[in-house]
Amino acid sequence: MTGSPMTVRPWESPELTSWRRLPMHAVDRRSGGLPLDGPWRFQLLAAPDAPLSEEWTESVVPGSWTTQDTGDPPWYTNWRMPWPEFPPLSPAANPTGVYEREFTVPADWAGRRVVLHVGAAESVLIAEVNGRPVGMGKDSHLASEFDITSAVRPGATGTVRLTVIKWSDASHIEDQDQWWHGGITRSVFLYATDPLWLADVRISAPADGRLVVDAQVRAAHGPLPEGWRVSGRIEGAGELVPDREYAEWCAQKARVSDFLGEARLRATVPDVRAWSAETPALYGLTLRLHRPDGSVADTSHHRTGFRTVEITGKDLLVNGERVFVRGVNRHDFHPLTGRTVTAAEMRADLETIKRFGFNAVRTSHYPNDPALLDLADELGLYLVDEANIESHHHAHELADDPRYLAAFTERVSRMALRDKNHPSVIVWSLGNESGYGANHDAAAGWLRRYDPTRPLQYEGAAKTGWSSQEVAGDILCPMYASLDEITAHAASGEQTKPLILCEYSHAMGNSNGTLADHWAAIETTPGLQGGFIWEFWDHGILQRTDDGEDPGRPAGLAGAGAYQDGVAAEGYRWAYGGDFGDTPNDGAFCADGLVFPDRTPKPAMYEHREIAAPVRLSHGPSHGPSYGHDGDMRITNAQHFRDLSWLTAEWVLSSEEAATRTAPAVLPEVPPGGWANVPLPDGLLAGPAGDAGEMWLTLRVTTRDDEPWAPRGTEVCTPQIRLRRRCTPAVGPAAGGGGGAWDEDWAVIGADGLLRHPLLSSPPALSLWRAPTDNDVLGGAAEHWRKLGLDRLVRERASVERVGGLVTVRVTYPTAAGAVAHEQVFTPLSGGGLLVEETAVLPEGLTDAARVGTVFETVSGLDRMEWYGQGPWETYPDRRAGGPVGHHRAPVDRLFTPYLRPQESGGRAGVRSFSLLSQETGSGAGLTVRLDAPRQVSVTRHRAASLAAATHHDELVPLPHCVVHLDAAHRGLGTASCGPDTLPRYRLGAGTYRWSWTLRPL
Repeated sequence: MTGSPMTVRPWESPELTSWRRLPMHAVDRRSGGLPLDGPWRFQLLAAPDAPLSEEWTESVVPGSWTTQDTGDPPWYTNWRMPWPEFPPLSPAANPTGVYEREFTVPADWAGRRVVLHVGAAESVLIAEVNGRPVGMGKDSHLASEFDITSAVRPGATGTVRLTVIKWSDASHIEDQDQWWHGGITRSVFLYATDPLWLADVRISAPADGRLVVDAQVRAAHGPLPEGWRVSGRIEGAGELVPDREYAEWCAQKARVSDFLGEARLRATVPDVRAWSAETPALYGLTLRLHRPDGSVADTSHHRTGFRTVEITGKDLLVNGERVFVRGVNRHDFHPLTGRTVTAAEMRADLETIKRFGFNAVRTSHYPNDPALLDLADELGLYLVDEANIESHHHAHELADDPRYLAAFTERVSRMALRDKNHPSVIVWSLGNESGYGANHDAAAGWLRRYDPTRPLQYEGAAKTGWSSQEVAGDILCPMYASLDEITAHAASGEQTKPLILCEYSHAMGNSNGTLADHWAAIETTPGLQGGFIWEFWDHGILQRTDDGEDPGRPAGLAGAGAYQDGVAAEGYRWAYGGDFGDTPNDGAFCADGLVFPDRTPKPAMYEHREIAAPVRLSHGPSHGPSYGHDGDMRITNAQHFRDLSWLTAEWVLSSEEAATRTAPAVLPEVPPGGWANVPLPDGLLAGPAGDAGEMWLTLRVTTRDDEPWAPRGTEVCTPQIRLRRRCTPAVGPAAGGGGGAWDEDWAVIGADGLLRHPLLSSPPALSLWRAPTDNDVLGGAAEHWRKLGLDRLVRERASVERVGGLVTVRVTYPTAAGAVAHEQVFTPLSGGGLLVEETAVLPEGLTDAARVGTVFETVSGLDRMEWYGQGPWETYPDRRAGGPVGHHRAPVDRLFTPYLRPQESGGRAGVRSFSLLSQETGSGAGLTVRLDAPRQVSVTRHRAASLAAATHHDELVPLPHCVVHLDAAHRGLGTASCGPDTLPRYRLGAGTYRWSWTLRPL
């Protein structure tokens, strides 16, 4: 190929994956180079072949032009291509960014080889230096490097132009579930090497400490000089030793080249500390390339971890141990810059991931910035390194299309060539949702030949059958399989591979129901080994709403600081598909993460943290059920490689009727997988006379010292067990207060059967509906409720019966499945209290309701909630493992969870009692509610109808008072937006529901 690559339309030529691009390698050239990040001159053309104008604006590199107010905003689709052209074609309207800037080559680079490094560009990159084409490359998530030595002069100023074409033949295999952007999204720099340089370094470091280092050497002018050599040094063992046997073998097999030098060095590190996610021990390794005169021409520095990965039967082993894979999928994302993420932001991501109990990340769906792999090595995370291949819209067509064969194999091979030396990478992935065909098998074949030390996976291959022996996978990695499906396969006798879900527990909105049920099965079923939650991020881009534009523009870097605690500031909102006028789009399906766009954890993160707890608590053999018995507790170390010495703990005793008590806890010396019985501190269980409430014991576990991913004192887990159930009735006259009399100045039930109460602005009524969650909408439950009419219940045929002090109100609520009968029995209690006993009968046809319970609204001025139950964060019937029972308190405004699309939120499971108080008067004016049994309760400033009507959080107008739901039963959350719905035991059927509660003034 000669001349400009523009003459062959490279953006519609899938066979052309690169031109003059240098081979990928694992030598880190980031330090010592000439950085070119910062402002560049910029033009956005309408098409790749459109002429340049005389007018230039400015664009920041690295960065997406789609977030820099260029008139080409982000576009979101899940799986469908945003335009109708079939592969390999692209639309005629094809935004093309032209970047240009000057640079000065250092004078001391004279005589050296000069290379241009472009970290990533979406989706076709064409590079020119001083008006000369120097190369072209595709793959939006791997670097392209070009030798520009002949195009520059040391000490002189030059001009680099980078043309980036947004849509191309490559877009059809980069069809991932994320925003479409355009631009140069990773750093750009120049670096120089000696004419004799290290072309690649490959490190083999198994857990036994026997190190092998292979080096490739090249020379700028072709033939290698006689007498070059390679040396090296490893921390803990000193100088590496040349492998003479390997050199002799190369000579015997005619593997000696005039232009590609190969050398192998060895060393054995004594008493090696093996690398794992729990113990990420790294050793400094330096490799040196010597000229014939012995001087050093080049060096390569590495941080090496010694670990072994293998599959034995149905088990994935790390260093010989079967490890649970507690993973999460992670995209590169930032709400201001799109796909450009700094090293500091990547560290913050991984530190958050570690703090919430994850030990693995799938780099969905492309290789991440090298800085993230360095951080995973350092902090301790297993990586499934995934190639940048997803042809979701045209999956099976492209999987067997020979025009795309080179693209498939090159994307996989370049990923492995770059990332092979990272101990954190334990599995290679061939990509995502691209069907299964010959192109996958070709890529798998190359990968198996090049790196037999790691297994590989590809979800699409499993579609040939979970027990098939397809070429492209050593791990069975289905996505969104149900709990029944995976446990049945494990019990079938046909399983041949480890089952690790590549995606599960879709985290869209208020979600991740049944996560604890999944892990209860995984931890007890041979053959099941974990999975990767979808996903880490809510992909909400910060959008201006006060700039007079419709639609509003991306805020870009000017929006820094315009969000906090998951909420965008006034004048902004979190945008999802369609908010920038992007059509077609897939709406809020990109808001499917465990953290909000500002990295604020959602409540589901605490669920996972407890499920993944390294310390487990259970009753010891000497524990007795009677009150005051100081029995032993059993502490289990659920880790694979680490003891408990890095942790410290305290006992927390929560009694319903008494204040919380704490005492220091001494964690025993327990090896990984072991357990020990420990006594409770003397007197911890000694409570006040007459205390008959239930009692819970929590072990609050924190970091003893600073960890690389968390400061000292960071809470790690809070395992809890119940010591005693309630010994007396929870509500009613027998629970205290005796009988009372109706005081019409205080509470009145009129002829309509509605309670008028000075603390309530709206009387207690039956509620069967919730503001649909994303799971409810996409899974069909919301439509089911709408057809039944549960969202618009009308109260009919009230009858009021007064017998003595009791008032019984009976009403019906018509639905499409028949009438719901509802009865309320009101009994006055002494001290102004009121007992409410309720019964609801759901007819046979009314199945799978959202809730059965009571809703009322308080007067204004009650701003703080205190409760005894699960908390402090939001919990639901099928997502409650992360909420320990205890005494909790929070401002009412903090109880609501601001999911990007408003929906049911803010609930607390297992609430026994709660009080609503005035923030200003403390324990002054307010009310308290006591429930007959642990119930689902929510207290927010929003009615369900208001939540359901809003599309974004900024549309909500908080009420001045509280909306209170007391649910006898509440439907689980499930994950039906993409995956299984909640389990049958968390659904509501027809039948009779009874619940009671007391209301008292404070």
